Amino acid sequence: MKKNSKIYIAGHKGLVGSALLRELHKSGYENLVFKTHKELDLTRQEQVEEWFENERPDYVFLAAAKVGGILANNTYPAEFIYSNMIIETNIIHTSYLFNVKKLLFLGSSCIYPRLCPQPMKEEYLLSGSLEPTNEAYAIAKIAGIIMCRSYNRQYDCRFISVMPTNLYGPGDNFDLNTSHVLPALIRKFHEAKINGMKEVEIWGTGTPKREFLHVDDLAGACIFLMNGYDESEIINIGTGQDLSINELAGMVAEVVGFKGGLRFNSSRPDGTPVKRLNVSKLNALGWKANIPLKQGIQETYKWYAENVANRTLP
Repeated sequence: MKKNSKIYIAGHKGLVGSALLRELHKSGYENLVFKTHKELDLTRQEQVEEWFENERPDYVFLAAAKVGGILANNTYPAEFIYSNMIIETNIIHTSYLFNVKKLLFLGSSCIYPRLCPQPMKEEYLLSGSLEPTNEAYAIAKIAGIIMCRSYNRQYDCRFISVMPTNLYGPGDNFDLNTSHVLPALIRKFHEAKINGMKEVEIWGTGTPKREFLHVDDLAGACIFLMNGYDESEIINIGTGQDLSINELAGMVAEVVGFKGGLRFNSSRPDGTPVKRLNVSKLNALGWKANIPLKQGIQETYKWYAENVANRTLP
């Protein structure tokens, strides 16, 4: 991408999109275009095509998506598969129609089989059954991957697909009904500290292992790959390191300053037992994550305390 290239960020208000916006500005890209959901409904093909015809972006970061944790995915599977499939279908196809030079599609590590060998290599895609609690979301993301690959093959497009691990950072969602585990823990421990509670309930057994990547690291990796990766095959983005939910909870409690106990509710779902990406392909290209998890949690908690803690949330 040239510094004056017109770059469209789909989903610029979300966790990933806002990080991409920050990182692109920081890297000297100023010709950025974006619209809010009220201004442009990405589920409406006619609106998307009209906007592309008027704006003619050179590059597209497809970060718009309906996302959520285990509860949201398990409760609203129809919404997750419909919203994500129609958004990616509209943007990918319209990018082809209006000759976008290159598109980067944001997938998810949940595309890999539930009992996938660890760490998860890119070639393990479609090698086994998915985790039932987020199957609809995973299927939508897999469809986006295959769509990018198909347009490259049939129309000689340059559409790449990246698979980030679990993300967190400033701008995250802290609604306990729809959030992922790390922001949910930050909120739970903060409220428990403020209210003088003796213990905090945590969903599941605490034994599943997860990998976490700061969203600013993800944004840096996406720009790096947009400038230097052109394969149709997916590429993982992560740290290559994981820890148990129990260990994560202890780290978050320490950062927040909660001194009470932890109570694990094993009647709640654990999700996939282990999820860690093999990032050797990305590392070999010359990129590695550089924000340590504890430092990232400290930054995220500071942002939460300053921007969210005093608001009324579900």
